[in-house]
Amino acid sequence: MVILAYFNNSNISSINLERTPIFTTLLKCPSCSNIKTITDSESGEVICSKCGRVLSDKLLETGPEWRNFAADETDTRARAGMPDSLARHDMGLSTIIGKADRDASGNKLDPTMRVRMNRLAVWDMRSQFHTPKDRSLSQAFFQLDVLKDKLGLSDGIVEKTAYIYRKALSNNLTRGRTISGVLAAAVYIACREMGAPRTLDDIAVGSNVKRKEVSKNFRMLHTSLNIKLPQQDPMKCIVKVANKVRLSEKTKRKAAEIMSNVMKEEISAGKGPMGLAASILYLSSIKTGEPVTQMSIASAAGVTEVTLRTRLKDLKSKLQLD
Repeated sequence: MVILAYFNNSNISSINLERTPIFTTLLKCPSCSNIKTITDSESGEVICSKCGRVLSDKLLETGPEWRNFAADETDTRARAGMPDSLARHDMGLSTIIGKADRDASGNKLDPTMRVRMNRLAVWDMRSQFHTPKDRSLSQAFFQLDVLKDKLGLSDGIVEKTAYIYRKALSNNLTRGRTISGVLAAAVYIACREMGAPRTLDDIAVGSNVKRKEVSKNFRMLHTSLNIKLPQQDPMKCIVKVANKVRLSEKTKRKAAEIMSNVMKEEISAGKGPMGLAASILYLSSIKTGEPVTQMSIASAAGVTEVTLRTRLKDLKSKLQLD
């Protein structure tokens, strides 16, 4: 049973109930056993009217699925489709002919009309990939979906990667190069711009492309498209390497303290952030007494043990650490 009521006064201060229609449902609160609840239609929460406990935060929208885009469109029922996306070859704007064998009234199509509609659907699908550019974008963005799951990329990074790849394709930079190689370089550029800690090795392994090819395409895109990339944050590299080695929070905090001193003294200039983070983590683990080997930290950072020892020697000499 659902009752539509108006509440002018209530002891729940978090919701503005004045002159707002609220639905009261007969549910039992597990805290105070009150059966009167208040439904906030804006936040989608069902709240106890006595103690204020949120009983549910997943209220289903029962209103119409259509919306009005302007004040003068009160009689129109315009429906919003799927959102536009650069990570689709058609940006999500094209339509398709469905495979249903019924018309708009629900009547079954006769065999002649069914054959005709199937043929129209085939030609409609072929017309969406009639240019080499459309085929290239479709293949590239299919690989991008796979990389998104492998590397755990966010939607913002995916959209940025699609924008960079479209820009490279419009400038004929993909000519003579593999789609996977250019796409991997675009992913690396997008990760650098969005501040995500992804190295060339991570992207090369995820995309099944050689690191040399990814770095070569990266330099080509960086120069040809005149992209200005920010410096990679070494603090994020510390967290990434420490999580792989499973170091304690005490060691992470000590490493962050040493890294802040390194950045303040401008010692990190010209050095790889992953190698620098690995050496600082090894140094902090020694100070906190946490047993960890150079091999495990170097493997987690993707550097050699020689690089780790070289960075460690520089840090001890410039920071005067024991």
